[in-house]
Amino acid sequence: MRIGDFRASYTHDEALLVTPAQRSWMVGFVLLLLIFPWIGGSYLTYLVCLTGIHVIAAMGLNIVTGYAGQISLGHAAFMGVGCYTVAALAKVDVPFYLALPLAGLVSALVGLIVGVPSLRIKGLYLAVATLAAQFILLFVFREWDSVTGGVRGVNIAPAEVGGWVMNTDREIYYLIMACALVMLLGARNLFRTHIGRSFIAIRDKDISAEVLGIDLFRGKLMAFALGSFYAGVAGGLMGYFYRAITPEHFTLALSVFYLAAIIVGGLGTVLGVILGAAFMTLVPEVLRGVVSFVTLWAPNAMALLSPVREMVFGALIIAFLIFEPHGLVEIWRRIRRFFHLWPFKT
Repeated sequence: MRIGDFRASYTHDEALLVTPAQRSWMVGFVLLLLIFPWIGGSYLTYLVCLTGIHVIAAMGLNIVTGYAGQISLGHAAFMGVGCYTVAALAKVDVPFYLALPLAGLVSALVGLIVGVPSLRIKGLYLAVATLAAQFILLFVFREWDSVTGGVRGVNIAPAEVGGWVMNTDREIYYLIMACALVMLLGARNLFRTHIGRSFIAIRDKDISAEVLGIDLFRGKLMAFALGSFYAGVAGGLMGYFYRAITPEHFTLALSVFYLAAIIVGGLGTVLGVILGAAFMTLVPEVLRGVVSFVTLWAPNAMALLSPVREMVFGALIIAFLIFEPHGLVEIWRRIRRFFHLWPFKT
């Protein structure tokens, strides 16, 4: 049972992992990630790779919406920008370790442009503006045949370094996990700086933040740029993962998926992003298993999978907003508090 949490120095107060137990769990988690492809099987490795991509993308949306308070419904389009940037760079043999950051930068530039309306509008009006950006960019993806391949899509060469070609899920797994860990660590540290704290101030009360000297123009645009950078990197990783991309990968449904992930996981928290992305990745797989079981009695049940999935996503958003607005991360915190004081009552 924990009986105290004493922080004797500023360094201790700023530490990401405070207790020996937290450090031990983190070491164990990293070791599990290292050996997982060899013990989890190909299907689970595929799901974990997909979860890692979703975690990076959802973290980007959480920066914009969860921390800075700017609603965005065009996140999938920013991923598409990153993915098609990687595809274009792969054609001229740019290595992945340069292509991924460049994809993020191109997406950040687009995010800056899309974020300009946030200087004058907010709330529902900003949501409509980013929704317009989603449809405009999706139209570009479908019509710019020379770059995106149009509705037929484009093939992307596998990531390669030093002669090692990442062709399989097991090989690309380590690239995705490394990027996810680095970008989550970057996000966690971002909100210990004055930039991250300014995002939070803008979210809580932008007028008060401006009175305190925070530049709203710079803060809102920087939030969109950082969120789009994360989306661009996630889109680039998705391109290397799937190897064949069409505009249908980046529709409004994917933007809603990420919005659901950060709401279900917990807005404004890094752990909530991980929990929400993992949860929302597993929900379709569980639904697929249920529908497959139902097909034993109703052979046409599989045709209902797609509409049922969208209904479930919507129902999850409504349920968490009503019954647990702080998301899965708050449920986890309550469980931790219970065991901190166990066997005594709170």
